[in-house]
Amino acid sequence: MKSNWMVYSKKADFKAVGDKYGIDQVIARVIRNRDVISDGDINQYLNGTMENLYSPTLLKDAEKSIDIIVEKINENKKICVIGDYDADGICSTAILVKGLKEAGADVMYMVPHRIDDGYGINVHMIDRALEAGVDTIITCDNGIAAISQIAYAKDKGMTVIVTDHHEMPYEEHGGIKEFQYTDADAVINPHQPECSYPFQLLCGAGVAYKLMILLFKKLELDLIKLEELAQLASVATVGDLVQLKNENRILVRYGLKHMAHTKNIGLKALIEVCELDIYHMTSYHFGFVICPCLNASGRLETASMAIELLLSEKESEAIKMAKELRAVNEERKQMTQEEKDRAVLQVESSDILKDNVLVVYLPECHESIAGLVAGDLKERYYKPTIVITKSKEGAKGSARSIESYNMFEELSKCKDLFTAFGGHPMAAGLSLPEENIDILRKRLNENQTLTEKELTPCRWIDVPMPVDYVSFDLVEQLHVLEPFGMGNEKPVFADRNLKVRTVSVIGKNKNVLKLQLESGYGKIIEAIQFRVDVDNIPEHGQSISIIYYPDINEYNGRRSLQFVIQEWKAVQ
Repeated sequence: MKSNWMVYSKKADFKAVGDKYGIDQVIARVIRNRDVISDGDINQYLNGTMENLYSPTLLKDAEKSIDIIVEKINENKKICVIGDYDADGICSTAILVKGLKEAGADVMYMVPHRIDDGYGINVHMIDRALEAGVDTIITCDNGIAAISQIAYAKDKGMTVIVTDHHEMPYEEHGGIKEFQYTDADAVINPHQPECSYPFQLLCGAGVAYKLMILLFKKLELDLIKLEELAQLASVATVGDLVQLKNENRILVRYGLKHMAHTKNIGLKALIEVCELDIYHMTSYHFGFVICPCLNASGRLETASMAIELLLSEKESEAIKMAKELRAVNEERKQMTQEEKDRAVLQVESSDILKDNVLVVYLPECHESIAGLVAGDLKERYYKPTIVITKSKEGAKGSARSIESYNMFEELSKCKDLFTAFGGHPMAAGLSLPEENIDILRKRLNENQTLTEKELTPCRWIDVPMPVDYVSFDLVEQLHVLEPFGMGNEKPVFADRNLKVRTVSVIGKNKNVLKLQLESGYGKIIEAIQFRVDVDNIPEHGQSISIIYYPDINEYNGRRSLQFVIQEWKAVQ
C-alpha cells in the first residue's frame, strides 16, 4: 500500500550539536526528531549508562515492600509470585523468583492460563496459593486493577504486594478522574499519581528489576548477580513495546551489550536454538525472535514452559526446553499464517472489503492469535480491524486500530452488544454473543467518519538526503542511534529522481527487488527491497523517488554501500 510521505521539520542548531558531540548533522537531526532536545537528554541518549538509572527508592512503596519481603524471608513465610502469560510477564516472574531465591526466600510462582484464567491474578489462583500454604503474594505485570481479587486475598489473611506498570483504573465524573485503589499492602507502579518516580514508561519487568535492586542492596547481596536480571528486563522492554527512551533505552542497550556473557542458561539456550549470533544481538532479535518464542508458550500452551526455561540451571535441560519452545512458536506461526490467509480470502471475496472498519469472523481461529491476525489485516488494508473467534461462551474478539480511529471510544458506543470489553485507542478486546457480530459490523461502519486521507498511512521521513551524501562513516555513525524500537524508530531517509539502470527480482520466493540506480550527479548505487509485489516493480530507464535506510553489505571480503528501500514512487 502506497503511503503519504511527510518530512519532519523540527528545528535546532544541528551543526552545533554535531560539533559538540562529534556526530554528523544528519545524526543530530534524527536525534531531534526523536524529541531529544536538552544537552542532558542528548548526552544520556548517546552516552547513558546503568549509573544514570533513577534510584528505585523514588518508586512509591518500594522501600515499604522490601521491608515486608525481608520480614517474610526472616519468618520463613511462603511467597508466591503471580505473573502474566506474555514476554513481559514471563520475564518479570523470572526476575522476581530468581531475585527472591537469591535472598533466601521460600518462593513459588503461578501464571494464568490465557484461555482458562484470562489476564492477571484471579480468585482461583489465590485459592490454589492458600492451599499451597502461601502467606504473601507478589504480582508482576498485573494487579493494579485487580481490586476485587486483592480484596479477596486480604479477606483470607494474605499479604499482597503489587508490582505493575499499567495505567491505574479510574472512573470519570464531571471530567475529573477518580482513581481506584486496591487493598494491597504495597503498590509499586510509576503511574500512581502519588509516585514521584521521574519515568513512567518502564515495563513490568523493569519495575520488578528495580525492586530487586533494592532487595539486593538491603541484604548486601552480590550486586553482580543483578546483571542477569537486567538482561531479562531488557528483553521484556523490547517485547512489551514500551518506548525505548530514557531508562528503557539504557537498559536495552546494556542487555544487548552484555548478552554474550549472560549467566541465564535458558536465555542462552534459546539464543543458540534460534541460531542467533550471541555476540551481535540487536533489538530486532529480542523483539522478533526471542520474545515470540516466549509469547508462544502463553498462546498455545502455558507460559510456565517459558518461565521454567528462564529459571533453568542445567544446560542440557535448557536446550531441550528451548527446542520445545521454538517448535511451539513454529506451530504458532503456521497457525497464524493459515488464519491470515483465511481472513484475507474472506475480506476480498465479500463486501467486507468495502467497509472502512473491518469485522472478520473466524470461528475456528485459536483465540490467542486473533490479535496477530487483526494486526496483519490492519497493516495490509490500513483500516481498523476486529477479528472475532468462537469461544466457550459465545464469541471473543481482538481489535487493532489506526492513528485516526479511537477503537476504545468507538467500541464504547456499542457496549450494549458486549458481555465484556476493554482496551485503549489502538487495541482492544471484547466478548459478545455470536448473533451480535453482524450487528456490530453494521453499527461500527454506520458510525465511522473516516476520510480517504485518514485511511492512507503516513510515512515520516527523518532527512531528505541525497544518496550521494551517504558514506561508510555515516552508516557507521548511525549505530549510535541504536537500539531501535518503539519511540526510537530506525531512521528513514529519502531521495528523488533516481534513474533505474538495472532491475531484477531475486530470492527463493521471487519477492526481493534488486536495483541499480543512478543519481542526478551520476553516482551509481546498489539498492534492494524485500517482500515486494512482483506486479508493481519499476521499469528500466524509469525515474523514481525512494525512502531508504543505508547499510553496508559484506560479501567475500568486499564491503559496499547498500540502500535498503522501504518504498518507491514513480516520478511524475
